Amino acid sequence: MRTKPKYFATSALCALGAACAVVPQTSDAPATPAPAPSPPVETVQPIAAPTPTPAPTPTPTPTPSGPSTFLFDGALTQGGWIRGQAPAGTATARLGETELVLDDEGNFFAAFDRDAQAQAELVAFLGDGREVRSPITVSPRDWNIERVNVARRAGSASESFMRRRQPELDAIWDARTANSDTDGWKQDFIWPLTGRISGRFGSQRIYRGEPGSYHSGIDIATGGPGDPFVAPAGGVVTLATDSPFSLEGYLLIIDHGAGLNSAFLHLSDIAVEEGDVVEQGQMLGRIGSSGRATGPHLHWSLKWHLARLDPILFTGPMP
Repeated sequence: MRTKPKYFATSALCALGAACAVVPQTSDAPATPAPAPSPPVETVQPIAAPTPTPAPTPTPTPTPSGPSTFLFDGALTQGGWIRGQAPAGTATARLGETELVLDDEGNFFAAFDRDAQAQAELVAFLGDGREVRSPITVSPRDWNIERVNVARRAGSASESFMRRRQPELDAIWDARTANSDTDGWKQDFIWPLTGRISGRFGSQRIYRGEPGSYHSGIDIATGGPGDPFVAPAGGVVTLATDSPFSLEGYLLIIDHGAGLNSAFLHLSDIAVEEGDVVEQGQMLGRIGSSGRATGPHLHWSLKWHLARLDPILFTGPMP
């Protein structure tokens, strides 16, 4: 027997004959709920591992070029000098306690005082912390010593003299300690003029056992005042007096660089000015007898820092 489908009103309005919608039911079993939709599957893209940055290639430290020890030659004697080259990689160097000036290739100048001890030492301090030492034997000189049986003149300079003298000494100190940018020290020195050597470097008087000051330069006498003289090597003028000093008279000082300088005393005329750059052989002035001098001559002295040097060891014998 066929069962008639049952119809259920979805609203009370159906009983009043109003239009309404009816849902046919085929059985009394509850409706099966629709399956829940599956969650969307998220696609995960793999993350690529970062490419490592290559470590920078270290720049190799260049190996310093040059000798492994000091190289030098010169006059290894009291009042003498040396030129040379410091070991490769040298940061600073010294002779004894005096620091050396090194050029870009490690070349240097150094010298020995008139009263230098028999042993000296060059020391280089390398950039890697090492030290290189080079001992030097300094030969003694047989100085011209005159012993006189009279007492040395007693007394000291007057106060009025020292008021005048002290500014002169200060000017000389400043000129001889200047650090000019010049390399005249590399040149082979020439005589500033030719003539008779009337006073030699290092000569000294002993007054009844008390030594007097030794002669700090070399004296060159010529035919008379007014003879010109020239630069023994290139350099920079660090002092050119416009009035005579009490002892030196008209005084000229040339800085040859690396701590080496020349002084010319007792002049009658100076042809250059302070700050001038002069070349070897250039005329500097004319000799005279200004200051404390007994006659016209050129007194030429050389110093390296505080060390007094013998000019004839730079030039060789007078021609």
